[in-house]
Order: sequence, then C-alpha cells, then structure tokens
Amino acid sequence: MKPLRNPEREVFYFRTRLLAASVFVLAGFMLLLVRFTWLQVVRHADFYAQAEQNRISLVPVTGNRGLIKDRNGEIIAKNYSAYTLEIAMDQVKDVERTIDELSRVIPIEGRDRRRFHKLIEDYKRIDSVPIRTRLTDEEVARFAAQKYRFPGVELRARLFRQYPLGETASHVLGYIGRVSTTDEERIDRFPNPADYNGTEYIGKIGVESSYEEYLHGKTGFEQVEITAGGHPVRTLSRTPSEPGQNLILSIDIKLQKLVEQAFGDRRGALIAIEPESGDVLAFVSKPTFDPNFFVDGIDPLNWDNLNNSPDKPLLNRALHGTYPIGSTYKPFLALAALELGKRRPDSVTYDPGFFWYAGHEFREGGHIPKGGYGAVDLHKSIVVSSDVYYYVLANDLGVDAIHDFMQPFGFGQATGIDLEGELSGVLPSSEWKARHFHGEKWYGGETISLGIGQGYNSFTLLQLAHAVATLANDGVVMTPHVVHAIEDPHAGERRLTVPSQSGRIKLNQSNIDLIRSAMVDVCLSGTARAAFVGAPYRAAGKTGTAQVVGIAQNEKYNEAKVEERHRDHALFIAFAPAEPGAKPKIALALLVENGGWGAMAAAPIARQVFDYYLLGKLPPPATPAPSDEHDEPVATASEHDTRNKR
Repeated sequence: MKPLRNPEREVFYFRTRLLAASVFVLAGFMLLLVRFTWLQVVRHADFYAQAEQNRISLVPVTGNRGLIKDRNGEIIAKNYSAYTLEIAMDQVKDVERTIDELSRVIPIEGRDRRRFHKLIEDYKRIDSVPIRTRLTDEEVARFAAQKYRFPGVELRARLFRQYPLGETASHVLGYIGRVSTTDEERIDRFPNPADYNGTEYIGKIGVESSYEEYLHGKTGFEQVEITAGGHPVRTLSRTPSEPGQNLILSIDIKLQKLVEQAFGDRRGALIAIEPESGDVLAFVSKPTFDPNFFVDGIDPLNWDNLNNSPDKPLLNRALHGTYPIGSTYKPFLALAALELGKRRPDSVTYDPGFFWYAGHEFREGGHIPKGGYGAVDLHKSIVVSSDVYYYVLANDLGVDAIHDFMQPFGFGQATGIDLEGELSGVLPSSEWKARHFHGEKWYGGETISLGIGQGYNSFTLLQLAHAVATLANDGVVMTPHVVHAIEDPHAGERRLTVPSQSGRIKLNQSNIDLIRSAMVDVCLSGTARAAFVGAPYRAAGKTGTAQVVGIAQNEKYNEAKVEERHRDHALFIAFAPAEPGAKPKIALALLVENGGWGAMAAAPIARQVFDYYLLGKLPPPATPAPSDEHDEPVATASEHDTRNKR
C-alpha cells in the first residue's frame, strides 16, 4: 500500500526551502550592495582616476631641435619633416616576408635593408624600426592605399636633422643618431631627464653633442582620448613643447670651405683663431665625412668605408691627433730664453751644421749652406730656422724649465675648447718621465731633441693654434671656442659663451716684439717668403717639419725614396696683420700630414686664409719654394736615437 501524503510536512519543507533560498538571495544582494558601495563610494576616486588614465593617453611632444648658424648667420644645421615607414617588431611575425611585400609597393633598396638590420642589432630595445625614410608624397599615397595588407607597419611623421653643406665642417658640427643604452645613462645625468621623454635622437659628437642640452629643448605633451583598442579619438589638452636654443658658431663657413678645398685630397688639419676673443674662425680636419649619413642610421657599407679607410675620415685630427710640432716650437723657446735670461737678443751661437752631445751628432736638417749658418743670433735663428741654435738652447734651459715656461701657453694640456674628447698630449718633464717610465730618470740627450719640437713632445694642433693666438695677443689667454653665442629662438637674445679673458701670462712686451719681428722676417725673407710674395699686409709666421719615422745615422733624408705615409709632416704657424702696433685679427696653426716641407705644403694654405679673411679675396696660386731653400730641420737619426741611447 502507498503511504498516505502528509500535506503539513510538505508545506513545512517547502517553506524551509523557500526561506533558505530567500536568505541566500538576500545574502547575495547584500554582498553585491557591499561590493557596489566599496567600488562606487569608497574607491570611487581611485577607479575614476584609473578610468581616466585608460581613456586618456599622455603623448610626449618633442620640440624642434635648435638651429646651428655660422658667425654670419648662414644656417648649417636645420630640421625638416618627412614621413618614415616603420615596422613594429612585436606585431610582425615574418619581417623578411613583410619587407619583400612592401618592396612591391614602394622602393626598398639594399642599403635600406642593411640599415634596418643594423638598427635592430645596435638598438635591441627599439620597438619601431624604420625600413624607409623620407618618403615622397607619391610613395605615401601608394602605401596608404595598401596599408590594410600590412598590419604592424605604420607611416609616421618625423622631424629630421639636415646638414645642407654636407661634408663641410663635419668635425665641428658632429651629427645626431638614435638614443642608445649609453645615451640613456648620459640622459639620466642631465638636470632634467624628463625632457627626453619621447626623444629618439641625440647628439653624438661635435657641437651636436657638447651643446646637446641647449639644442634639445623641452618636451611638451598632449592629453589624447583613446578607445579601448588604443586608437585616438580627440585631443583634450595640450602643453606645448619648447624649441631648443640656436647656436651661433664662431666659424666663418666660407673660410672653412676655402681651407677644406685648399687641402684637396691631402690629410691634415688647420685651426684659425681670433686672438682677441678666442673665437675659432676655422676648424678643419681632413678628410671629412658627410654627417647626413648618420641621421637615419648609417648602413654597414658606408660605415665600413668610413671606419676602415686608411685616411681615417672619422678622426678629428685637430682635436684628437697628437704630433711633434717641429720648428714651430722655436719662437716659444726663443721667448723662454729671453724671459728666463738665458739669451740676450745679440747673443750669438756658432752653427757649423751639427751639434755634438755625449758622443752623438745632432745634424742640421733641410737644405743648408755648406758649413752651416755660422754666427747666429736669436733673430736669425728664427728666420733661417737654425737647428744648432736650439739644440744648444734646449740644453742650456733644461727640460723642467722648458716645461714650466710652456705650460701656461697650453702645451700638453686640454685647452678647454667646447668640444668633447680633447686630448692633452705630452709636455715632457723629468717628473713626467719618472711617472710614466717606472721611475726612470731624465737623460740630458733627451733634452736636445726638444729644442726643435721633437723628442717626447706631442701636442694637438689645437694646442699649437691656441699658443700662437696667445702669443699674438701679447700673453692674454682666451679660451678657444667654436660656439660664439647661444641664441633664444623667440626673443633673439644672445649670450656669449666666453665673455672675458681666461688669464694672462706675465711677459715682457719688448721680448714679445722681438719674437714677432723675427716671425715677420720669416715671411718676408726667411723660410716662408715664397708663400707671401706680394702680400699687402705683414704676416708673422714660422714653418716646421716633423719627423714621422727615424732614419739611419749616416743616411740623408730623401723624400722621393720614402713611402708617402712615412714622409715628414709639414707645419706652419702664423698671425696677421703683424705691422708694428697692429692688433692681429687672425692666428692659425696648420699641419699637412706627410706633406714634407712646411714652406711648400703648409704656408701657401695660410696665405689663402689671410688673403680671404683680411682682404676678402682669393689669392693667386702660391709660388713653390726654391729647391735650395732651407725650410726646417728634419729630425735626424741622432735625435731619434737619444730616446733609447740616452
């Protein structure tokens, strides 16, 4: 029999289940209410801020990089906008296939591919890599029509740096390039690293690097409303960026071009300075390079050509090259002799064509009269460039006295020029040798070579030019600089970089006048006379020749038999105008690597510089120096041997 139904019990169970369900539902609603209250009331401010952040994106806006102008206002580094085609590496699976497909739409050459892969290799943290830069309007239109086929490939408007004069003044200007890991560490040391948010390019060398913080400007930003997919909808607000400041160089770009053309294919350097201000009028290192190669990222082929060339076009010879300066050292040694009381103007040294010291013969160099120059006073020693006079003088002065006198002129130390990486060179002393050669003492024979700018002497051409400018400025020291002023791009106000003198060397003016008179005669009747024939102004100069390789004791130097890169360097220093009482407007030092005689290879370039700067014209071709003319002493085997034979 079936049990009878119990309606009361069923009702009880139903009510119990209904109550439990009601309690569960009520608890659920209570939890939702509590959670809703927590989210909408307690955490309202936090979540509202997060929502705004998700809705609004802060986009950095970099300012225009400052312009670079020469002293006359000609723009030599500027900006322009163009489109680039960039590949987002995290969004493209098969990069090579994508590039192949892109090349069917717009031209992509081998150098573009090489540059693309070099950028990936050099900047591993880069997200978007350009495969083509500076697209034409037609190329932009063609890609835009096909863009749907290339997810992860974008057109972007970029601001590019341009050097309109190409290779001219490249070692002064330098170039910009993509920010590397090393650059990021450098940016962190800047006073305002936040100004580099969104920055992709930075100055690498030259004034682009040394004045980076002035040129860069300040980064602004835009508040942009975006969709959940990250696409911009509208701009909500904008904080404008500030452009970088302009640089007014002290360089006369026309003079710079003239010098670079005068060097031709020869290697070397020239620095011309305005003595009164320290303004560098020309800063030449040959050969040069085109800084535009580096703006987009240089391709490996061009990099190999520049980096592996035996002529080393990337080497800044004026700043990073150190050389013995040969007989251009003699005017400073003569001044030291006068100031230290080791010589009077009428003191005579007999020059038989050689000098014996400790059993070694130090010979007169170049083409000299038979039997030497005979009786030589200080004036004549500079005009005819007597080696023997300075062999004897160096021995009488001693290495430490030479060191102490030359140091205030800037030899053997950084000049403080506003370019990075300046080398200090070597101004030897007994203490210097002991420090660098494990306590080894200085030997007297090593001093002899110093008298003609050889031996351990090793200076930058910038140091030599700075010393010449200081001599021309009667001992007043002005720090050399390639940037004359920093210009506000809005107001046009300019601030001088070197507003006053850096120091003064205490010198007897009569002694300076004696040296100047002898240097004037070098250009009138001495070793540089051929280069200055017919000049309507007086120039004070000194030729020099510096040995590159040693020669045997009994061997005579014969340039025709020496490999080109082993030939002597040709040097010349000068300032003008040098009439009595005149204030020199320009001083220079130049070197032609492996050029041979200073009078033939270097002095004619100086003549062109002076004719242009003082007269505003190009001079006629210089007459070569006579073959029987004594230019400069060439360092002989005995000079070279004193380093090892004491």
